Amino acid sequence: MSEQPTAVQIKILDKEYQINCPPSEQEALMKSARYLDENMRTIKSRGNIHGAEKIAVMAALNITHDMLRKNLLINETRQASALQLRSLEEKIDAALIGARQLEL
Repeated sequence: MSEQPTAVQIKILDKEYQINCPPSEQEALMKSARYLDENMRTIKSRGNIHGAEKIAVMAALNITHDMLRKNLLINETRQASALQLRSLEEKIDAALIGARQLEL
């Protein structure tokens, strides 16, 4: 059963937007809007970029950069964890083989 989207009001840089969103996603939408608003306000407060469109593009670039960097870190951590797990499995297998040989 799919949820019917409902209109949600968000505010970014003092401008209101109405977004249709399923009820189960509304909290995530609100958090995303707050995050974007904070990012855009930070860029605006620096004073070197003017115009909402330019501020939005810079915020999008910053957020995308952060997301890609975090994804890279996650992938590196997964690879390191997989290597550690394989090493532990090999040690367990060696210990089990050693224990079986002692039983004989």
